[in-house]
Amino acid sequence: MTLVLIGAGSQVYREYLLASVATAYDVHLLAERAPTWETPYLSGHTVVDTSDVAAMAAAARKLAVEGVLTWDDTRVVHTAELAELLGLPGSTPRAALLCRDKRATRTALDEAGVPQARSELVTSLPQARAAAARTGYPLVLKPRALNASTGVVRVTSADRLARCFRLARGATAPGAVEVAPGDVLVEEYLDGPEISVDAAWCRGRMAPAFVARKECGFPPYFEETGHLVDGSDPLQDDPAVLDVVRRAHEAVGFDTGWTHTELRLTAEGPKVVEINARIGGDRIPDLGRLALGTDAALTAARVACGLEPDLGPDRRRAAGVRFLYPEADCLAREVRTDQAALPPAVTEALPIALPGQELRLPPHGQVAGRYALVTAVAETPQECHAALDKAAEAVRLEVLRPLTDRRSPTV
Repeated sequence: MTLVLIGAGSQVYREYLLASVATAYDVHLLAERAPTWETPYLSGHTVVDTSDVAAMAAAARKLAVEGVLTWDDTRVVHTAELAELLGLPGSTPRAALLCRDKRATRTALDEAGVPQARSELVTSLPQARAAAARTGYPLVLKPRALNASTGVVRVTSADRLARCFRLARGATAPGAVEVAPGDVLVEEYLDGPEISVDAAWCRGRMAPAFVARKECGFPPYFEETGHLVDGSDPLQDDPAVLDVVRRAHEAVGFDTGWTHTELRLTAEGPKVVEINARIGGDRIPDLGRLALGTDAALTAARVACGLEPDLGPDRRRAAGVRFLYPEADCLAREVRTDQAALPPAVTEALPIALPGQELRLPPHGQVAGRYALVTAVAETPQECHAALDKAAEAVRLEVLRPLTDRRSPTV
């Protein structure tokens, strides 16, 4: 079976997904550059502007394509448009856009009565001040259509609002922008643990895959510093969580594909943070495989080709990932790993930073501030965390020099 993949993404974060899909499908890559590390997993490729759906369709029509897939946030709408144009399985472009556009998501969920944060769209500081007065502090400022927590900041008082608003409004990320740049959401701060739910959807039926508990750092920003999937966690099949996820997808009209939904567990129950119309990032799908035996990439490919998902777990373990950051902004010299010091539970210790790479902490670097990641699997979350702690000590960053210039003031 031939599957068209739109953009392969970062080798560090996405190679394991492509490797898995390639075991069962002939993968033809549509991307804006010729493949490098992707080559061993491909049956073919076409260099094409992936924001040009007509150009992608022309390339795909030369193949016997049975499904199209992406795990790139900036291409979920284009992928849905391509699938519709080719008559292939998938949710509608409108549903994909309702997930991509966080303001549209809020509107759809509000109309359906799905629990979520109160939210207002603003485009100027006076509007932000008025919305903040109605929302109350603490609150969250969030760019309308970015990802990886870019530009998202918690504001605790009115005297911090102006600086935080400039940060959120000025945040950018590479890739296509399907909505107006500069739009910012002023949102109620949801207090409570944050989780994510990855699930497959086939013609409106949900097949829950795994729940991950998120670790955040660098307040007042929301940098994701780690995740844990515990196969024995009651949240894996919690009725209240799954009901909110199901209702949220009904509200935006998403019925076929794979999604990564983020929620906060508040005192009033689970509330939706956002819906992402693609496989989860940050190596979360790998944790699902290690903890439960669930292969997200293969299942997403099956659904993209119109096949029913098969997600029955074959194990119940705890798997986690931890991202490592420098103490301050710096220029990296080298990442060294003491292999002998890694505990047996560690499955991977992977350098991310390249020699000479700038590493900047939030809000200036976000995910780009990481110099390495470590993953581990154990029988319990406690054992998993202990292994990650030891693994972090075994991975060292050598700094070429500190970076003392600041691109913009912190908040």
